Amino acid sequence: MKKIIKTKNAPSPVGPYNQAILFNNTLYASGQIAINPLNNQIINEDIEAETKQVMENLNEVLKEAKMDFSNVVKCTIFLKDMNDFESVNQIYSTFFNEKDAPARETVEVSMLPKNVNVEISLIAIV
Repeated sequence: MKKIIKTKNAPSPVGPYNQAILFNNTLYASGQIAINPLNNQIINEDIEAETKQVMENLNEVLKEAKMDFSNVVKCTIFLKDMNDFESVNQIYSTFFNEKDAPARETVEVSMLPKNVNVEISLIAIV
C-alpha cells in the first residue's frame, strides 16, 4: 500500500510531488535541496553548508517514515559542478557508516531547482 510521507521539518515540495512515498517496506524520497524549512531560505553560502542542509532535510524525511540513514540502500547526488565532489562527499560521509554505506551515483547536471549546487535523493528499506 502506498503511503505519502510528509513532514513540516523538511521543505515543502516546489512542484507537484511529495517529499517521499512509502510503498510496502520501501521509501522513495524525492530529491532534497538546501532549503531551511524554518524560514524557507536557501542555504548556499558554501557547498559544505548546502550539503549539510540537504542531508538534514533527508534525515527529517527518514525520521517521519520511522527510519534513519542505516535504512538507506541507494542515493543519487546531482551536482552543478563536479569540482564540488570532494567537499560534498566529505559532508555526506558523516551521515553514513562506511561499512554499510548505500549504493550511490554522482552526476553533474547543468542546472538544479532554485539554482542550487547540490540535490540528493534516496531509497530506504525497513
